[in-house]
Amino acid sequence: MTNPEPARSREQRKQDVLSRLEKDNDAWVATASADGVPTLVPLSFVWDRGTLLMATRRSNPTAHNVTSTGQTRISLGHTRDVVLIDATAEVVEDTGLSTGSGDAFAAKLNWDPRGRTPWVYLRFTPYAVRAWREENELTARELMADGRWLI
Repeated sequence: MTNPEPARSREQRKQDVLSRLEKDNDAWVATASADGVPTLVPLSFVWDRGTLLMATRRSNPTAHNVTSTGQTRISLGHTRDVVLIDATAEVVEDTGLSTGSGDAFAAKLNWDPRGRTPWVYLRFTPYAVRAWREENELTARELMADGRWLI
């Protein structure tokens, strides 16, 4: 049995989430096809203008699923420090990406998929965020709803 640290305030959890979005490089991305077949993949990201920006090959199931459903769940962290993000998703073709977003992605991840034909960007706009570490943080774990921070 673990001895959890005292529960963080919702304000502190929001700050911790924002810090992770700025500093973390990778997340688990869950999508489902139009007929309900799930896909879970790790993708690298940059927190860009209040969204998560990722890249994948156009032929990968994740890009297809985003195109067909526009819904996703993203997870940061491990089981003792969870951030769950529900987001709407869109495919952004290379030509539709702003220079600033492309530069931010390349600078953070040391990789630039611009100009590589099979690659597309995926932009995820959060509408719900939940964060907790242990059981003592399950209460009031909801930090964002309907696209607005609750604190």
